[in-house]
Amino acid sequence: MGVVLEKLPGICQKWPGGELVLTGVDFFVDWARKSSVWPLTFGLACCAIEMMAAYASRYDINRFGVIPRPSPRQSDLLIISGTVSKKMAPAIVRLYQQMPEPRFVISMGACANCGGPYYDSYAVVKGVDKLIPVDVYIPGCPPRPEALINAVLDLQKKIEQSYVAGNKISDRRPKTEDRRS
Repeated sequence: MGVVLEKLPGICQKWPGGELVLTGVDFFVDWARKSSVWPLTFGLACCAIEMMAAYASRYDINRFGVIPRPSPRQSDLLIISGTVSKKMAPAIVRLYQQMPEPRFVISMGACANCGGPYYDSYAVVKGVDKLIPVDVYIPGCPPRPEALINAVLDLQKKIEQSYVAGNKISDRRPKTEDRRS
């Protein structure tokens, strides 16, 4: 058979004129959740240029099922790329709370991860993980588009391991309300 049918959990029977595959819907729900990650891109600084390059024709992140959405209610991934100022922090938390469950976050670049070269500034958040839980960190200043693609693939592996039959099997992080101070 094919590679897809070997990984498919189910029963395969021979019938005249072909084969019949019986399986549950759960496998396809998990596959769709992993393969269609829709990000709300939130470009704040120079890392946003690299994020835009990842969407361009040379890298084409869309081939991995990553299709950017204009609204937080349509997306399940928040990519924060760039310096997060304390003035922008409430907007980031609001956008994160408006996203439907399950929701994931990628922190892109040194500024979003830990404040970057502006760490000593009074107006810069010392990492977006102080505001919202982060699933994947991308180091670099600015990180390359390949690093964003690798982070999306890592997130897809994480989603595949976290959900079975549409149910969450592991709690990967604490609740948002517990992390804010």
